[in-house]
Amino acid sequence: MKIIKSDGKTQLSVSTQEIEPKDMKSLNETSLRIINILKKEPMYPKQIANHLRIHEQNIYYHIRKLEKSGIIKISEQKRVQGIMAKVYALSSDSFFFKFSDFRECQKVVERESKFFKQFLKNGELDATIVVGSPDPHGPQKARSRDGYFGIDLALFLGSFITNISETKVKLDIEMTEKDLRENLIVIGGPIVNKISASLNRKMPIFFDDKKGLHSSLTKKYYGDENIGVINRFKNPYNKEKEIIFVAGIKYFGTKAAILAFLKHFEEIEKGNRSNKNFMCKVVEGIDRDFDGIVDDAEFLE
Repeated sequence: MKIIKSDGKTQLSVSTQEIEPKDMKSLNETSLRIINILKKEPMYPKQIANHLRIHEQNIYYHIRKLEKSGIIKISEQKRVQGIMAKVYALSSDSFFFKFSDFRECQKVVERESKFFKQFLKNGELDATIVVGSPDPHGPQKARSRDGYFGIDLALFLGSFITNISETKVKLDIEMTEKDLRENLIVIGGPIVNKISASLNRKMPIFFDDKKGLHSSLTKKYYGDENIGVINRFKNPYNKEKEIIFVAGIKYFGTKAAILAFLKHFEEIEKGNRSNKNFMCKVVEGIDRDFDGIVDDAEFLE
């Protein structure tokens, strides 16, 4: 069992073990001093006695009570001066006792994020993830290859939520006018996702038919196939809602944008380098291990 602590960005854990409230009576000043020594390293009773400058027989008395309560255990036995000595260690990194029974939950800690704040409500994802259909559709009869990247992004989003009660993913061809007025997370460019096509020119960084990605923030064009974009902006169909758009010029560009979430989320939260008020990033996919596959992302703006 573990205790989990979160500071909003990082989750920390420590192993723990339950003890009965009645066993708390074994924790007096001497036993606490023994615990304090054993948290540094396992020892046999004579070593503990020497450290505390207490008679060895007195140490045995407290060890028996701590062992009975489950706080310490025998970690090994070794021969010391011709005699087999029991070496004691703490049973866990921490201990707890409870006053009520455990209750069912899906997740213990909800992380906080200013980037996803609009998309989280009462511990649940308050948005629809929109992926392009894998079937031929749109003017170019395109098939989406970006959709399964939504799985990676959904797993990442899972670290921010505590409960899931309904499906949150739809194909672009399933979206209704009502759906479009909600918070959206849209994956894939305008060729493979018709919702992306309807939003394209309304985004701070958008797709130009001839030159690739165009940033209205820096006035730059990006044309490499490994280039991806992350936009967070107000939903043009409902100003009370927002949209996160993740796509690439080609397949590997979308992968680069997803990798940016998985590996460099703190950088995404800083906003655009030229204007921090815009939560928009341009990333480039990088092949770190030279195997021909994009495995990391670098930020271009």
